[in-house]
Amino acid sequence: MGLAERRRTLGYSQERLAQSVGVDRTTVGRWESGRITPQPAQRRRLAAALGIGLRELDVLLSPPQAGQSDAAPQVDAVLNAGDPDEMIRREFLGILAVSGALTALPDDEAHALTTASDQGAPRDFTRMNAHLWRVYQLARTKASVHPVVRDQLTTLSRAASGRHSRRLLSAVADLLQLAGEVAFDTNRYADAAASYTLAASVSREAGAYDLWACALVRHAYVELAENRFHQAEQLLTVARKLAGRGDTALSTRHWVASVQAQAYAGLGDLAACERALDRAEAVRDLAPGSADGGWLRFDGARLSEERGARYVRLGRLDLAEDTLRDALRQPALAPGQSFRRRGSVLADLASIGVRRRDPEQVAAYGQDAVELAKASSSDYVARRLRILCDELGGLGQDHRVAELKARIVAL
Repeated sequence: MGLAERRRTLGYSQERLAQSVGVDRTTVGRWESGRITPQPAQRRRLAAALGIGLRELDVLLSPPQAGQSDAAPQVDAVLNAGDPDEMIRREFLGILAVSGALTALPDDEAHALTTASDQGAPRDFTRMNAHLWRVYQLARTKASVHPVVRDQLTTLSRAASGRHSRRLLSAVADLLQLAGEVAFDTNRYADAAASYTLAASVSREAGAYDLWACALVRHAYVELAENRFHQAEQLLTVARKLAGRGDTALSTRHWVASVQAQAYAGLGDLAACERALDRAEAVRDLAPGSADGGWLRFDGARLSEERGARYVRLGRLDLAEDTLRDALRQPALAPGQSFRRRGSVLADLASIGVRRRDPEQVAAYGQDAVELAKASSSDYVARRLRILCDELGGLGQDHRVAELKARIVAL
């Protein structure tokens, strides 16, 4: 038995085990794949969480010997050798160093260096990025977009290393945010955070305040996924100030407000949550086209389901249920449309059933969400269901809820 088998035997998700040990979920994944080993202090906490001694833990963490049938960690290590994402991050760190140096050079020297390359025009990269965002939105399995984004990042990094153009740097920051979205959707929080941090740095170099604010908003989502609401609120406070210096024709500041509402709900502040939602609702006053469909997509279309989710977090189940059921009736959330959005609303309605101790409601909405997770291979919906699974508690004695829990674990 390996570490992953022991975790599953105990009924733990990677996220739940990570919370018990005090690490990121991706760290647990790397332990299970054999790519890294726990530090001494982590080993003690991990052993305690698994209910075993340190010697037993050593056995679980030891790589399979020759002749053993479980070769998954070895295969995983080979497939991840020379992680291309890590190489891309190093290239972009180099870009930051180059762009910083160029700003310190006299204009004539900087111009000579930045006109030395002819690897594509910034507007070409901007168009390609916009296309990739559309592909990402339409893809049922977000991870399928990863290879194309990775290749485009490599091409962009080579072009940007030879030029110092605000427009080109903005294209870099744009695509880094998309790379982060792909990583986040596949539960690679550390990779997502790294991408968003780089995107924020490049946006600062480009003087692109809206891009910069959006990178911080996306970084805040990583904190929210880990229930670090204070850290998310701090990021969003800065994002709001940056958005105030951006283009008032864009919906950036309204998106910031929408995500602030989520942070305030996590902190239990209903009044602040309502004020933030009201600021987000003002997006409807903007002219069409305020969300460009790429790195900024907030047009208020999801506000009803988001408001419902905030009410769930705050324990206002009466308000939450009416709002979420209304959201399900929207054409954009009809069966066969947005799997991710519909799955998220169904998970929230199942969560309301948990709080009301209503196994029938939990099973009905939860089973529908499982079907969507399976049909779309969406890690986001699966992650929402794992959270639901951790909330079930004593309701798991009901045969309908027990069946749902088994299906969620199987995901």
